[in-house]
Amino acid sequence: MTIGLDWLPQTAFLYLIVFARVGSMLMLMPALGETSIPARMRLSFALVFSLVLYPLLSGQLPVLPDELMAIVVLLVHEIIIGLMLGALMRFFVSAAQVAGSIIAFQIGLSAAMMADPNQGGVQGAVFGTFLSFLGVALIFATDLHHMALSAIYDSYSVFSPTDPLMAGDAAQAAIRAVTGAFTVGVQMAAPFIVFGLIFNLGMGILSRLMPALQVYFMAMPANIGVGLILFALLLAMMMGWYLTHFEAELATLRV
Repeated sequence: MTIGLDWLPQTAFLYLIVFARVGSMLMLMPALGETSIPARMRLSFALVFSLVLYPLLSGQLPVLPDELMAIVVLLVHEIIIGLMLGALMRFFVSAAQVAGSIIAFQIGLSAAMMADPNQGGVQGAVFGTFLSFLGVALIFATDLHHMALSAIYDSYSVFSPTDPLMAGDAAQAAIRAVTGAFTVGVQMAAPFIVFGLIFNLGMGILSRLMPALQVYFMAMPANIGVGLILFALLLAMMMGWYLTHFEAELATLRV
């Protein structure tokens, strides 16, 4: 009795094709691709998730090409698609950073900066870092990461490995994602924009009525205190808006 191993090259090729896209997406995906998660854990999850998707996608994937260059082209094709979709998901959650920067500026804490692990360790406003962490925690708490994983599977119905890259559509999707994130970030911080306008207008009128009064030293503590109270009262509303935006944007990646 002999056992043939002719199926091994085709199986290894299909698994590598799946891992190229899944690994690229998980490298940039919010919540699951954060730099605070050890690289080995992310790599292990990508390998296991690729193994789960393999039997579901094997019928949609191309056969093993005869030429090495064709294999390399397919791998690069899948990596580019994975990076593109992962970057789009990363754009979706950048609304928290936009809102945090606006809030910090309006209440006078824009100079308070700290490293944001969710943005690669770059310096960001404290409010933006807090909202980013809270957003990631809520994504896991509300099981929206399941929807993101489902979007990886559904991406094969939209972006087939055998179809050419749609660079123009990808650029338009990126522009829409950035525009949507900025819009939602401004909407989340809209009460603080109104508060800042009214507060600064009041302080300006007070300084004109009482020139001898040190308005700046009175305004800063009041601005920060009222801003923090307003932030605590509106936090639930802002994060609800954030999660609704993230879910709606993820739905656009699914069939």
